[in-house]
Amino acid sequence: MVAEWQTGKVVRIVEANHNTRRYFIRTDNPLPFDFKPGQFVTLDLPIHEKKNKRWRSYSIASAPNGTNEFELLIVLLETGLGTPYLFHEFHEGDSLTFRGPLGAFCLPEKIEHDYFFICTGTGIAPFRSMLQTIQQNNLQTKNIFLVFGTRTQSTILYNDEMKNLEKQLPHFTFIPVLSREQWNGKQGYVHEVYTELAVHYPQAHFMLCGWRNMVDDAKVHLAEMGIDKDQIKYELYG
Repeated sequence: MVAEWQTGKVVRIVEANHNTRRYFIRTDNPLPFDFKPGQFVTLDLPIHEKKNKRWRSYSIASAPNGTNEFELLIVLLETGLGTPYLFHEFHEGDSLTFRGPLGAFCLPEKIEHDYFFICTGTGIAPFRSMLQTIQQNNLQTKNIFLVFGTRTQSTILYNDEMKNLEKQLPHFTFIPVLSREQWNGKQGYVHEVYTELAVHYPQAHFMLCGWRNMVDDAKVHLAEMGIDKDQIKYELYG
């Protein structure tokens, strides 16, 4: 069954870094907005005459919390139509139309394997939703490694929150990887990091989220490592 279109309002906008924002949305329906961690919503933006040219999908970055509010994490793409509208013409208090929740990029209810969450940029959004859900519901897990690729320290999204989750979740490890800045953490690209770690966890499952180039490269690396396709899930951005 396809989710119906509904309306909501942007109640808060927070700058995450120089080109990324957090949009907090409250649905007009007062009932709790129920979704599975990892799912997304599709916005209908007034940017084109054709309906399917107006639709933009974004992963939900917050966990289900029994309210009618949720968070989206959106990066500005100046060459596009959707995000320039959201960044330059959309403000707190404005209404929007959306459909969702949608998608099957979700953790199973019972987490029976080690997991590698591999992402770049705003691809961290569905994993944040999953990790918040694990923490809030005290779910039992095996090892979870979040390997997050970005350019500089200033663009590490949810950095403090992820560090705090490391202290609260005994089997969780956050590994930011920088490609454009020298620092005392991991440098380069995500592929080098997870391939080095994954040899110690041959039965691990992999969840990939980000731009197509990263996901395609990861699929090649994992195939070369002999990882079965059934152990891999992915969500493409763009």
